[in-house]
Amino acid sequence: MSTKKNAAYNVAYRMFSVLLPLVTAPYLSRTVGTYGVGLYSKAWSISYIFCLIGMLGLNDYGVRTIAQVRDDREELDRTFSGIWQMQLMVAGITLLFWLGYVFFIAGEEKVLAFHLTMMSVSCLCSFDWCLMGLDIFRPIALRNTFVKTAAAVCVFIFVKNENDLWIYAFVWSLATLLGNLSCAATLKGKVTYHRVPMRESLKHLAPCAVLFVSVMAVNIYRTMDKVMVSTIAGVDQNGLYENAEKIIYCLSGFILAIGTVMMPKISNWQKKGETEKIARNIDRSMDLVICMVSAMAFGVAAVADKFAPLFYGDDFRYSGTLMAPLGFTLIMIGFANVIRTQVVLPQKRDTIFVKSVCCGAAVNLIANALLIPSMKSMGAVIGTLLAEMTVPVVQFLLLRKELPYRTYISYVGIYAVIGGIMLVCVRLVGRLVPEENWLNLGIMTVTGIAVYGILCLIWWRISGKGIRLKFLTRKN
Repeated sequence: MSTKKNAAYNVAYRMFSVLLPLVTAPYLSRTVGTYGVGLYSKAWSISYIFCLIGMLGLNDYGVRTIAQVRDDREELDRTFSGIWQMQLMVAGITLLFWLGYVFFIAGEEKVLAFHLTMMSVSCLCSFDWCLMGLDIFRPIALRNTFVKTAAAVCVFIFVKNENDLWIYAFVWSLATLLGNLSCAATLKGKVTYHRVPMRESLKHLAPCAVLFVSVMAVNIYRTMDKVMVSTIAGVDQNGLYENAEKIIYCLSGFILAIGTVMMPKISNWQKKGETEKIARNIDRSMDLVICMVSAMAFGVAAVADKFAPLFYGDDFRYSGTLMAPLGFTLIMIGFANVIRTQVVLPQKRDTIFVKSVCCGAAVNLIANALLIPSMKSMGAVIGTLLAEMTVPVVQFLLLRKELPYRTYISYVGIYAVIGGIMLVCVRLVGRLVPEENWLNLGIMTVTGIAVYGILCLIWWRISGKGIRLKFLTRKN
């Protein structure tokens, strides 16, 4: 399947994974308030950490490993079988620890945590890593879209007040499990499980564990910050932070989709020694991604203060204040993601990834500990900004002699100038239409899109370069 189609399907998969809970967010915010949103965020964050442990870095390691052996059916079946046996062992042990947490450790979030148990169960049958490694994205997108749409409908039907928050947890937990089971059926005929010796399964454990360190480090500053805000500043503050971050996480789905599609392809090209093709596609990806994330970051900063109270309700007005600076993490996430998925992981240089995200996690923990007590949720925003900035900086220090960073950074500068001009124009229009309503927000949004688009077209015309998207239409 072409990269263009895979990118489209993966964008759909990423977006529906986040967008449908986002669709229910305004309803939930008005139904359960800041405390309910914050309590659910805390329970889900802890559950997600257990899921990460259960998957043990497979979402990167599995994709790369399957992509490298997919042309040899016998080796593919053997590799798949070995990885899945390891997954069953690790996820099974993690599930037992999760149940221990639910029944013996969990506090006010205990009921919600219990109804999130199916998220941990779903780790036993999560095969996205195999499908993506085989360059199969369509079933993941379509089946998850159907399941999550049904879950969203159930939320509107059954969640009526704060006492129904457990239903919200149960519905999304069940949707995760059903989505994984439906995608597992797609593997029939494409790969076959054969029992392999346990020592063959265990050989995957060490490289997975290396990537797991990085995965956990990333989620220290993307998940643990919510736990820290809840514990230090209160559940209400976490509710404000959760809804601010939810928008940014949704937008980041576009970035992650491109990286996820390109990683198996570049892993396959890396094995074949096609270095020129790899370098060309990395440059094109960086150009495209920085263009996208700059538009998102400056666009969010321009409208966040008007968007948050309209979307979530007036109780969440401060979420807009948090959202504006948090949006700029998209630029750092996009830059680092291209390097991670198209340079570091395909070349099996996992230690570079580990070092960069561990440094980011350390910066985040220190910043959170220092800033959250006095600045509350805004302290977590600053900590996240510093952490996300640290990751690409460390990558630069380790790879500066190998990659054309001057070119990459020039993309950031160019699109940041364009984004800054857009932001000023949108804010000026906002002063002309100061009333907070969806029509005026729409006018501001259209203005931003028009200004950014026109300026980009002018720049591409002047430079004679433009966004080179041939790699999205080429079949490989």
